[in-house]
Amino acid sequence: MSEGSVRWQTATVIDIVVRTPRIKSFFLSLEHPFEFQAGQHVDIRLTAPDGYQAMRSYSIASAPDHGTSIELAVERLDDGEVSMFMHDVIVPGDEIEVRGPLGGHFIWSVTDGGPLLLLGGGSGVVPLVSMVRHLKAANLAGSTVPVLLLLSARTWDEALFRDELLEFNKEMSGFTFVLNLTREASARGQDFGRRIDAAMAADVVKRLPGPPVHVFVCGSNAFVNAAADSALAAGIPAETIRTERYGG
Repeated sequence: MSEGSVRWQTATVIDIVVRTPRIKSFFLSLEHPFEFQAGQHVDIRLTAPDGYQAMRSYSIASAPDHGTSIELAVERLDDGEVSMFMHDVIVPGDEIEVRGPLGGHFIWSVTDGGPLLLLGGGSGVVPLVSMVRHLKAANLAGSTVPVLLLLSARTWDEALFRDELLEFNKEMSGFTFVLNLTREASARGQDFGRRIDAAMAADVVKRLPGPPVHVFVCGSNAFVNAAADSALAAGIPAETIRTERYGG
């Protein structure tokens, strides 16, 4: 199905969860549930009473196996008209317009294999968490793919999905979670406390059982540039690296 043929539909907000001081998860029940792949996104469209419309794209955090609802993790941006409305106005029971799934480049399935290296900065971890949750579901069915997720956040409290990923690190075969804090000292021996660089990329690559076959990088422009350059400097071939950028 081409993206142009994906139709708009109504989704009902069934729950809102505060994830970090600036990020909330919105759980949406879809009028017309769709199948999607880990890494895809949806468009959200808001329409004002005078007809003015604003639209933004948000990655899906849910695992593809999740069912009839999807989770979007939305960061509140001070100049973001859609994110501010969602954070400050929308409550459970409200309806919004959704179009998706969209995107066919930044996707991964367990059948694609690994090892898999995921590099996420801030809310850029959202599509990567969808991949890890997908792996979790496959893991329960006996499938194991080596995966390492490096999440870069400013502080411990701003690390999106931190507690869930720490639990996955304990219980999932083949999954390694590494946290990099740029404005605090690391809390665990295996974590980092600086901006991502080539030495950090080389370090995490060595923690995988073999060279990564797929590398996904997502975050701000600055993070993606730094992470992709670090991965290249660590010897990862460019053709294995896929990137997705948020904001300017």
